[in-house]
Amino acid sequence: MRRPGSRRALAKLPDASAIAPDVVRPASREETFPLAMAAMVVAFVSLLVSYSRGYLLLYGDAVAHMGIARRIVDSRNPGLNQLGGVWLPLPHILMLPFISRMEWWQNGLAGAWPSLLCYILGVAGFYRLARRMLTPRWSFAATVFFALNPNLLYLSTTAMTEPLFLAILIWATLLTMEFTAAVREGQSTVAARRLLLLGVLTLAAVYTRYDGWILGAAIWGTVTWQVFARRQRLWSKVAPWYVIFTVLAVAGPLGWLAYNQHLFHDPLDFLRGPYSAAAIDRRWSPGHAGWHNPLWAAVLYTRAAQLVASAWETGFAVMAAAIGGLALACRCNTERAALLLWIPLPFYVYSISFGSVPIYIPPLWPHSYYNARYGVEMLPALAVSAFFLLQWLARRWNERHRLAAQLLYPAALSLGALNAVAMMAATPIVLKEAKANSITRVAFEAALSRYLQSFPPGATIMMYTDHIGAIQQAGIPLRQFIGGRENDSWQQALTAPADHAAFVVAMEGDPVSKAVAEHPEGLTELAVLCTTGQSCARIYQSNRFITLTH
Repeated sequence: MRRPGSRRALAKLPDASAIAPDVVRPASREETFPLAMAAMVVAFVSLLVSYSRGYLLLYGDAVAHMGIARRIVDSRNPGLNQLGGVWLPLPHILMLPFISRMEWWQNGLAGAWPSLLCYILGVAGFYRLARRMLTPRWSFAATVFFALNPNLLYLSTTAMTEPLFLAILIWATLLTMEFTAAVREGQSTVAARRLLLLGVLTLAAVYTRYDGWILGAAIWGTVTWQVFARRQRLWSKVAPWYVIFTVLAVAGPLGWLAYNQHLFHDPLDFLRGPYSAAAIDRRWSPGHAGWHNPLWAAVLYTRAAQLVASAWETGFAVMAAAIGGLALACRCNTERAALLLWIPLPFYVYSISFGSVPIYIPPLWPHSYYNARYGVEMLPALAVSAFFLLQWLARRWNERHRLAAQLLYPAALSLGALNAVAMMAATPIVLKEAKANSITRVAFEAALSRYLQSFPPGATIMMYTDHIGAIQQAGIPLRQFIGGRENDSWQQALTAPADHAAFVVAMEGDPVSKAVAEHPEGLTELAVLCTTGQSCARIYQSNRFITLTH
């Protein structure tokens, strides 16, 4: 005799296909949770290593990102107008809950916490994405290869934007896959929910990195094709959600253009302003490698992606396997939305060729380090596509070469783990880049920081904040500084530095040095600080604030 409620209990039991170990199916929350917990442990171990060795603040961009976030809560005119107009705002906004704590600003933890969370979310999302293309064990192997990548782990302990963008890229691709499946199966409720989430993620991508603008456009095009060309009968049920999705997708770029127009009187200031990539490239590296040469740009970027993804010269094999897996997945009509993971490739090829974004890596001329970290954005595409090919090979060999097929999975899993160990032993290229490019900056900012700490507490300081790391190390509140983002007060200080600040710090060639040269009245030079590879800093005291400083 069947007990009451047993039919309901039986209905909840999964069928055999849902629990089979070699079936490609969406991952459940129960499967994903242990991987997310493991990612959390790995993330905190990575943070402990980076923090103990002083790696959190090696990237000048990481210091600058935290400086922007700090200005929002601590400056002479705090508020969202301190976000600037070149770097997109979401990474800085996510730091706000942590940046007001002076100690966390100084040691870099304020930028590490959001990146660690994004790493954990990225690993969980990657596994769920892989499960739509791979069986459980091959999904696990691909996730190990992705999650244990030392370059990604290091960036996930810093204030850099790559971990956030990767999390958005992975989840946006996953949700696009789920939306496509919902449309294919006629599940209008699921499709509507995915549209809303995709709208939010598209907005987040647009406000994180400029490749997010291309990603957003690609997502919108994919969704629009699915809605109108394949399942027109769903339109009446998902139309309001599609409109919301489209509004969110369009609101991001329009909002940023409006912000630049309001603050800098030029909607394209981020493209052509004095702090844009084009202006920096003109000043420091005009005519960089790959300029107006898409083929060489593709070589540069794919080689950078190989060095980021794999140890020694095995990156060539990983790239070849990934390209083969991509072609195979497209031919098999397997989750073609996974093509979104490859968006960084055309974006950076164009950016290197025509967008003033140089990438320098040791194997190729000019044999140095600059922006090699951009290669990490190809890591999800390489991991899932390469392991898709390996899974396909295992299935093919299972018919005639059973032993080889059985050995392929443990070999691939072991090589993925050994790859991480080998990269850590040789120092990941992203960490090498950070070390190489921070030597002179760190020494200069440390010396300047010690001098800033000698000033009387509360003294007003005029200093252009390109070297905000010195202020960060000194632990001085930014509200004491007149530094270039105060609008009227900044313009007034430039016309009479001695009247507005007790101390003036002028770097060669910056606006403060020009102001001092034009209006030296009332200033006494105290010291000149110079280090190799950096502009000298001249420090002045205002004679009109002499009573304050004694």
